[in-house]
Amino acid sequence: MLIAQVSDIHASPENDYLLRFDRVLMWLTLLRPDALVLTGDLTDGHWYEGYKQIAARLSQQSYPSFVLPGNSDDRCLMRSVWGENYWASDTPEKILHFSHDFGSLRLIGLDSTVDIHDYGSVTDHLEWLDSQLSEAESLPSLLFMHHHVFKSGIPALDESMCRGLSKLEDLIERTSARLLVICAGHVHRPVAGTFAGVPAYICGSVCPANPVWFGTENIPPVGEPPALMIHRYASNILTSYHVCV
Repeated sequence: MLIAQVSDIHASPENDYLLRFDRVLMWLTLLRPDALVLTGDLTDGHWYEGYKQIAARLSQQSYPSFVLPGNSDDRCLMRSVWGENYWASDTPEKILHFSHDFGSLRLIGLDSTVDIHDYGSVTDHLEWLDSQLSEAESLPSLLFMHHHVFKSGIPALDESMCRGLSKLEDLIERTSARLLVICAGHVHRPVAGTFAGVPAYICGSVCPANPVWFGTENIPPVGEPPALMIHRYASNILTSYHVCV
């Protein structure tokens, strides 16, 4: 099973990032994944038309897609484009979680955004997440969210990483569910790490990447093409791939 992850398009009328997204979708046409998860920051500036264009592109694909908001997104506009029934119904109206049993996997999307703030938080959503992991029973689960859960090393981005992590760590360590991976975005830079003993990844961005920079005086140049991740589950083993297209 192939699960594609795309993050941080940041489309707006002032940039050509939807064309970069088109390059990703063209590449996925050749790969033919089983599903696509978008982990937030689809547009900038509350661009309603941008959401419509992204939704139209997704509807043309042969595989289903699941969408989470990021800190630059407008959740009300997203609901108006994708519809009231697109996300989990057992949450407050403005919260855009999802949970879907897909073949031999459970895909869980946790809305980590906090209104008018760049940082994320899971504090108010752990009860819902706990129920989703508990209901998964024997199904291994992939957890998707926008904000990263381990430090990327890039100072400005780590100031706005996810909060409530000690409680999330406690939940993961005590659950009997088989959580295979935690998949985030937000940093605009592919990074691998661990959290609560679970592999954790930051997906690269569709928009131009941030540099590999750790707060030093000199900032190394960067110029990567659009990036995404592919999560492959086969023979009860998950392998994850960072791809530039």
